[in-house]
Parts: sequence; C-alpha cells; structure tokens
Amino acid sequence: MITVFGAGAFGTSLAISLARTGQPVVLWARNAEHASEMQADRENKRRLAGAPFPVALSLGDSFADLPADGPCLLAVPMQKLRSFLTEHAQGLARRQLVATCKGIDLQTGLGPIETIRQVVPTALPALLTGPSFAADIAQGLPTALTLACSDDTVGHALQQSLTTPNLRLYRTTDTTGAELGGALKNVIAIACGACIGEGMGDSARAALMTRGFAEMQRLALRKGALPETLTGLSGFGDLVLTCTSELSRNYRFGLALGRQEVFDSTITVEGVPTAKAVVAWADALNVDMPICAAVAALSDGKTSVAEALQALLSRPLKEE
Repeated sequence: MITVFGAGAFGTSLAISLARTGQPVVLWARNAEHASEMQADRENKRRLAGAPFPVALSLGDSFADLPADGPCLLAVPMQKLRSFLTEHAQGLARRQLVATCKGIDLQTGLGPIETIRQVVPTALPALLTGPSFAADIAQGLPTALTLACSDDTVGHALQQSLTTPNLRLYRTTDTTGAELGGALKNVIAIACGACIGEGMGDSARAALMTRGFAEMQRLALRKGALPETLTGLSGFGDLVLTCTSELSRNYRFGLALGRQEVFDSTITVEGVPTAKAVVAWADALNVDMPICAAVAALSDGKTSVAEALQALLSRPLKEE
C-alpha cells in the first residue's frame, strides 16, 4: 500500500494517479476537518477541485492508523519537511521515503534527501522531481519525472511501484543533481516571471533561461552532480516548464514583482528561500551566480526589477 503525506494539490494528484491503477493508496491530511471533507466529497475541493477520487483512494488524518509498510510519498513543502520528519520520525523509521518537494532548507542548507537522512537515518530516501503540474497529473495527462535514489535496487523497486499509465518515471542514482535541478530552476523561474512582468519580452526571457541554466550547471557540478542529470527532466526539463507557464507559483511570483503587484503570501514560493541559500553557497564556493543573486535581492526588496535586469545587461562581455 502507498501512503501520500500532504493533501495539497501535488500530493492529491499523485494519490489520484496511483489509485487509478487499482492499488490501495492512503492520502494523509494534517487537518482532520479537511480529511473529512475529502472523504465526503470524494475530491479535494480546497486544493484540486474537479478531480474525483478513484475507489482505491482512501483518506486519513491519524498517523497511528496509517499503513505500516509500503512506500511513503512526502508531499510536504521544503521549508516544513524537517519539522514533519522530526514530529513523525518514529513512525517513518526504516520506511521508503520519497520526497516530492523542491528547494533548499534555509535553516540547514540541505535538500530533501539529505534532510531525510539526517532526521530519519534508518529510512531509505528518494526524490521524485521533474516537470509536472498537479492538474495535468490528476487529469491523466502524460507526465515524465525523475526518481532519484542512491540505492539503485531500492530505486528500481520504487520505479515499478510508482509508475502509472500517465506517469512515466526515469531513475537516477545522482541525488545531488536531481535535488539541485529541482531547486535552482525555481530561482530562474522567478527571474523569468519578473522579466515578462516588467515587459522585457520573450527574447529577454529566453536569454535568462539560457544563462540561468548555465548558472544551474556551474553550481551543481561544483557540488558533485553529474552533467547529464542537469540536462535531463529534473534540470532542463523542469526549467522549461517552470519558466514558461503561469501555473508555476515561482513564475507567477516573478510576474507580480515585475508588475509591482502584491502576491498572495499564503502561496508557497520555494524559489525565494532557495535563492538566499544559493547566494551563500556561491560565495563559499566562489561560483558566479549573478541571476540567482539578483533574484535574492529582488525578493528582499533590495533592488527593483529594472535595476536588476540593467545590472545583468551591463556585466562585462565574455565568451559564452
């Protein structure tokens, strides 16, 4: 049996896709009232309305009543993952834990897999990442993702368990590259959204995506990632999707910055804390990350979109 922790849009969509295969899936919601609503409505009207639950999908809100075996998908925001794991460490021990969040813990500087390893050392950690929107997965539209697990035997078993007719998984043992690709693309998406929101045009966005991808590669390779991981689904693939669609929260946040609009503070924007973590890494490793630094300054209100873009355009000329 598969357990999905987190009844947000993405966790719900994964639970729906997996349950459509007929295998039992439990979707866990922290809020008991929310769980009761979903059980009565047979859909998640709060976060993913219009996506009915398959028969094989059940709801839960009590950790003690959840299945004692089978893979656990952790659809918890990156900045809340550590506290969730700490609270439930005993029940998650020795389990297969598959994080679905993207980003860097601002307090520790760790990604999701390293966070799992530190808080629940007996667990078998993995990461599910790549270009995907919850609505597409829930509607049964074809989606391809990266499943990263350092233990390839565990990764192969998870690949078989979590693949569905519309969800195709490619596995890798390069957890560092998969973590960083999913985290860094959010930062570049904010930059691209700001570019479009400011009215700079699609050509400028294409330039930001390309140079942003170069930054992603520079930092990831310095931290030990494999180059092919960054050019795959968890890097380049996710970058393309996130930088070109208003379904992306990070892109929408950038649009709001460019248009000088107020953004909904209740919406999780992982690219903001990630940008701050990246600036610290870049300084420590002496890696040039001007776009990420600009996004960090923008997010803190230390510069305007026009000033940030002008600073990038006025950098010294060099070879590509």
